[in-house]
Amino acid sequence: MTTTRNRGLALAASTALISGVAIWVNSSGVAAYGNATAYTTAKNAAAALVIGVVFLIARAMRGAGSVSLTRPTRARGWWGLAYVAILGGAVPFLLFFQGLASTASTQAAFLHKTLIVWVALLAVPLLKEKLTLWHGAAIVLLVLGQLGLAGAVSFAPDLGIVMIGAATLMWSVEVVATKRLLVGITPWTVSLARMGGGSIALLAWAGATGALGRVVPGTSAQWGWVVLTGLLLAGYVLTWHQALWRAPAVDVTAVLVLGAIVTAALAGAFDGAPIAAKAPWLALLAAGGLLVWLAPRQGPLGRRAIT
Repeated sequence: MTTTRNRGLALAASTALISGVAIWVNSSGVAAYGNATAYTTAKNAAAALVIGVVFLIARAMRGAGSVSLTRPTRARGWWGLAYVAILGGAVPFLLFFQGLASTASTQAAFLHKTLIVWVALLAVPLLKEKLTLWHGAAIVLLVLGQLGLAGAVSFAPDLGIVMIGAATLMWSVEVVATKRLLVGITPWTVSLARMGGGSIALLAWAGATGALGRVVPGTSAQWGWVVLTGLLLAGYVLTWHQALWRAPAVDVTAVLVLGAIVTAALAGAFDGAPIAAKAPWLALLAAGGLLVWLAPRQGPLGRRAIT
């Protein structure tokens, strides 16, 4: 069990690395497109295509026994996949990138990283996960680190903040729904359903709002952004679902917050953002991630549960 969890956390660390790069890249990608709906639809469709190709290659190399799709045996399984596709892989993406267009990226990043708080609140009653004092301390450190990185955070309910907050809450529910689905469905099934079904929903929305003609890239620069962000999103989804399959939802979501360290490093290296002043907050994030990794170890603190 411990070995499986450690593999899940290692995969979640890979997801965090991809997420950190993607957050830094996406701000430029959406600006190059000029239309958040068209950009979101294009990159999500590209990610769905990449996941499909990776699945076929992995299946050919490793065989159907280890790489397979699963049909839900009960109606709630199909409803769960529909939720993951539409309210995980479509609607929150639209809300997030529309909100990002009118909200400071630091505030958007902070709101998104509060995902760990909402997942923890949902995972205890719905997934019966136990939060130890290790987890509690880790979550506090992760939130404080993110708050410090964000700087002056305004909680005034402007439209951008509301949209990003709504997207974050939807994704937190999706994490719990996905974890339950993965009890009887393979991660490949969930990944393909999320991005394939989500892309269909996004294309339908783009058609309804008149943005369908802008989805297909019109310049070589736009093609480049779609390919790059599509690859990043595909890697994120594949590693994320494999991590959730192996480790508790709270643990992998906490590790995901470490992507902020990657984003800060890239901003410092390429954008000239001062990183020295952020070092204490980055240290808090690293400490929070370490506590999550140590959480299952034996000891007086590790055996005491919050719930």
